[in-house]
Amino acid sequence: MERSVTIRQIEDRLRRLPPEKLGVVYDFISCLLDREGAELLGKTDSDSFQTMLASEQVLRRDWDRPEEDAAWADL
Repeated sequence: MERSVTIRQIEDRLRRLPPEKLGVVYDFISCLLDREGAELLGKTDSDSFQTMLASEQVLRRDWDRPEEDAAWADL
């Protein structure tokens, strides 16, 4: 079940992140938007989509850590 989150809530969380984590969030959001756009257009072979798929393993390694789980626990 998806829960409703406002942009203001996201902004509040972003303001609490250390600066070095903002790039990771930006990349994640960019990937989501690229994937969404590719799915809407039926272009899952786009360069952006393929880059997202290729980087998934690397991003997973960064995100699948106890520190990250704790940082995002209340979202």
